[in-house]
Amino acid sequence: MPTGRVTRHPAPLRHQVARLLREDILDGVYAPGERLLETRMCESYGVSRTVVREALRQLETERLVTVLAHRGPIVTVLSAADIKAVYDVRRALEGLAGELFARDATPEQADALLAHLADMEVSYVRGTVKTREQAKERFYELLLAGTGNDVLAADLSTVHARIALFRRYALVDDERVHLSFEELREIVTAAAVTRDPEDARRRCEHHIAIAGRLAVEEYERRLDAEPAHASAT
Repeated sequence: MPTGRVTRHPAPLRHQVARLLREDILDGVYAPGERLLETRMCESYGVSRTVVREALRQLETERLVTVLAHRGPIVTVLSAADIKAVYDVRRALEGLAGELFARDATPEQADALLAHLADMEVSYVRGTVKTREQAKERFYELLLAGTGNDVLAADLSTVHARIALFRRYALVDDERVHLSFEELREIVTAAAVTRDPEDARRRCEHHIAIAGRLAVEEYERRLDAEPAHASAT
């Protein structure tokens, strides 16, 4: 069942519904290929069709929702090639982020990244999926702040939105989380301690290359395990 109805507070309703629907998609409440029926969502979230349509448009920009002619919105279905393409772009962007941080971050920004890595021993390694998500988001906020490049930050934010589903898959696996943390430690050492731009780029690219390979494997495994929704009505 969907996560729940919205609460009435100052944040625009469309943002609340978009957040709830995003969580439901990432949690598997709505499976890849499943039709997103407006009537069902209006009832589930307790809002009008107008609000639902605005939320769907927002998630369409994030590529979590695809609108098909004569069928309407569905949860986006990606191929292995689609996932690989997104991760190729992510690898290049995050490699650049590591390089720029090592070159341009202030000592205070380097210290902040180091401090956050220490905090991640609890929030990430021994945390919940939710705290792991929050810790990883904060890691990237600090890394990107140190680059001083707003264009890179905006582009990488868009890529991260497209791969939110695969990032969550990885955060469920404790073994992968431990390995990921060691990769992050290597990134921080290169970017914030030794301040080696080439090594920082290489460490970032290595981290994403592994993540991309695992994302393809896990997504295909889950698709094979789930019933088909392409013809759902």
